[in-house]
Amino acid sequence: MRPFDLTRPEELSAACRDTNGENAAFIAGGTNLIDLMKLEVETPGHLTDISRLGLDGIETDAQGLRIGATVTNSDLAADTRVREGWPVLSRALLAGASGQLRNKATTGGNLLQRTRCPYFYDTDTACNKRAPGSGCAALKGEQRNHAILGTSDHCIALHPSDMAVAMRALDASVELCDAEGESRRVGLEKFYRLPGKTPERETHLRPGELITAVHLPKAGGDRQVYRKVRDRASYAFALVSVAAVLRMKGGRIAHAALAFGGLGTQPWRDPEVDALLEGETPSQALFDKAGEVLMRDAVVHEGTAFKVPLGKRVLTAVLKEVTA
Repeated sequence: MRPFDLTRPEELSAACRDTNGENAAFIAGGTNLIDLMKLEVETPGHLTDISRLGLDGIETDAQGLRIGATVTNSDLAADTRVREGWPVLSRALLAGASGQLRNKATTGGNLLQRTRCPYFYDTDTACNKRAPGSGCAALKGEQRNHAILGTSDHCIALHPSDMAVAMRALDASVELCDAEGESRRVGLEKFYRLPGKTPERETHLRPGELITAVHLPKAGGDRQVYRKVRDRASYAFALVSVAAVLRMKGGRIAHAALAFGGLGTQPWRDPEVDALLEGETPSQALFDKAGEVLMRDAVVHEGTAFKVPLGKRVLTAVLKEVTA
């Protein structure tokens, strides 16, 4: 690990000023960043510890729930309000990392965690995300844990978060603050970037901006399911996951919000899938059509072709469960 400076500001504006540069980074739990620094994938010369900024609260308001950026994954998953009103989020968090990691990992950090593509972590291989313009070794390499939606010729790296998938289905928005003390909110659907020709730019964060909270509106549906398919039963990233938030009325689907992990370069949601389901009576034919719509733009390689039928089967299983 390369040497770095560390500051522990006690004000938001100071934290953002300290980190308003290309060679600086925020650190809270550090469960991903420290690994990347040890491998010299990331080499910040300055770290700003944000653990003392009072961003560790969970608050309810008229719109829903405000989750501080440094709330740990364990505290968020165990919160009674989350378990009762947004259970899909609690289930997604518990399907993620080990208990030890959840005790340390934070809400903001989870949203910003980097891909687990092995070529991104291996500094001896080509990776446009790590070294722009160097190429993408994954295109001709091992691809089992790579994306099939939202990819480009420059990057097929998969977004790893379980939590972000659930938040995508819940229409979450991200609260940001800059060095001038100005705040703004960005819907999660606009927070992430597709790789395109610049896969190194993963979000729409501006220099020095800090995630201060995540807002969840009141859930649009009372039927919530999170299902994760993975290579082993614990502590593995998703091959395919589905977060579903539905409401039934008169035997029909009155509201549908589905998000997908293990498939996209970002937590994936397809408005056409939701629109297809709403107003319809659940049936195998409807579920099959939803799967076809979801996969219509999938770009597969030899190592990821299995994700198309797997994704359809997982979607069908979730829809049967949530509409039963």
